[in-house]
Amino acid sequence: MRHLSQRLRALFTPPSGGSDLVAEAPSVRMRALFRHFWPFARPYRAAIAAGLVVSVVLPAFEAAEIWLFKLVIDDVLVPRDLAPLVWIAGAYLAITLVGGLISFLDDYLAAWVGEHFLLEIRAALFGHLQRLSLDVLDRRRLGDLVTRLTSDVQAIESLVLEGVADGAAAVSRLIFFGGALFLISWKLAAVSLVVVPFFWWAARRFSGVVKRASREKRRRSGSLAAVAEESLANAMLVQSLNRQATEAERFRRENVAIIEAELASTRIRSLFGPLVDVVELAGVVAVIGIGTWLLAAGDLTLGGLLVFLTYLSQLYRPIRSLSKLSQRLFSASAGAERVLELLSEDPRVVDAPDARALAHARGDLELRDVTYTYPGAEQPALRGVSLHVRPGEVVAVVGPSGAGKSTLARLLLRFDDPEHGAVLVDGHDLRTLTVASVRDNVGLLLQETMLPDATVRDVIAYGREGATDADVEAAARAADAHAFIAALPDGYDTRVGQRGRTLSGGQRQRLAVARALIRDTPVLVLDEPTTGLDAAARDRLLGPLGRLMAGRTAILISHDPGVVAHADRVVRVEGGRVVEADPLPARATA
Repeated sequence: MRHLSQRLRALFTPPSGGSDLVAEAPSVRMRALFRHFWPFARPYRAAIAAGLVVSVVLPAFEAAEIWLFKLVIDDVLVPRDLAPLVWIAGAYLAITLVGGLISFLDDYLAAWVGEHFLLEIRAALFGHLQRLSLDVLDRRRLGDLVTRLTSDVQAIESLVLEGVADGAAAVSRLIFFGGALFLISWKLAAVSLVVVPFFWWAARRFSGVVKRASREKRRRSGSLAAVAEESLANAMLVQSLNRQATEAERFRRENVAIIEAELASTRIRSLFGPLVDVVELAGVVAVIGIGTWLLAAGDLTLGGLLVFLTYLSQLYRPIRSLSKLSQRLFSASAGAERVLELLSEDPRVVDAPDARALAHARGDLELRDVTYTYPGAEQPALRGVSLHVRPGEVVAVVGPSGAGKSTLARLLLRFDDPEHGAVLVDGHDLRTLTVASVRDNVGLLLQETMLPDATVRDVIAYGREGATDADVEAAARAADAHAFIAALPDGYDTRVGQRGRTLSGGQRQRLAVARALIRDTPVLVLDEPTTGLDAAARDRLLGPLGRLMAGRTAILISHDPGVVAHADRVVRVEGGRVVEADPLPARATA
């Protein structure tokens, strides 16, 4: 037996070569997976219970319908008496109508519960991803995350709901059809059940290789999605470097890896199916032989033998289903493991149990002896940094790349918390405040303008929930964006395209300024807002930036002298430390 298992593993395990884009999720026991995901189905327990009742009752109608076939043979055909046919036909009609209604309820309840169950899991997983720390998301491929949100979540339904329903239906069939077999002839029934252990043995031997092949197939699917997303998201770079053929080959290579995994699964099914057929055939041949002998001896009627064979085929079907169910569950568990791995990731920044909301802040900022090291880094990004910014003051932070400037922005928005020291707003340690209220008071403007594929109006209004059209237009005018918006084909209803690609860099940044203006936070963090813009676009943006910072506390990270001129003082950061702080004589006017 051990040698057979080893040969099966060698034959059905996909090659380990290929892409290492997506790591394999840790293996989890089936029971633990079920225990973790079953709570998502609790709101629908009544519907699930009704569905189970329907699926259990349905085989009873099928068994009754087959039993009527026995009566047709023994009471109508053999004696050639048509009198019983009237009530038998009526019974057939009643059973068919009621059975059809029950079958409809079974299918509808299964679909209704299944779709709502998937909605709960997808919503929970997506919400969890939204709360994860940025570096956790950055370590993962976007395409693989999308695959886990879609097809891997779909697999959980097979594990939790379909597994329970199919298992209950199969057991119900065994009870009804097995009972009918013993009712017709206990001798034949005993013979027919001799093959059951062979079904179980075959399923047990194949279950391990099924799980390994399924896990590899899902990992490969995640890798394929990751390659496709990465390549399409960087189409401009790919085409500018004439690397289209390279990307096509990468995509083809990942597809070949999926083919290898799929072929491994096919080899399993192709061998398992005929093996089960042989076992089933052996049982049927034995029943026909013994049944013919009982028929000749007068211990069994012709109708009884024919209906027994019909019941036997119906009995072997759930036995076969139960043996295949374990394979399907192992296949589904591969997807569930990938979803559970994501759900097991904990955000590093969470609200303290006694955290309180920050009302409208005055804008007094302080970094008090702050030290922070990125996960996995050997050296701290910030070392003992202390800085005080008064309400309404604009402080420019300058320094070489990698000095720690952008890390300051992450800490102010609580994307991370310092290891040592504290970041304070109005004297409150940010760790004592709710994350949501901190971000309601601190606005962010990045050098990489992040715009969703939406209308101009929606892009600006995204800064504040409930913003009116008048608010949107006022913010656009203040950001010097109204003129170019009005010139667009549909004005404020023009879609900006994916990542705002239909607009120029300067136009995208002015929309971002309008979005920050409509948010109207007392504290602002601006991280290289003019980087990548040409001279004309940069000059056009200086006025809106000045209006954005007016009256607000602002941390201005920039190398642009024209932008730095808006600051009240300049702080220089090198090697994660504040090395110099120079006051400016006066703030430049916009």
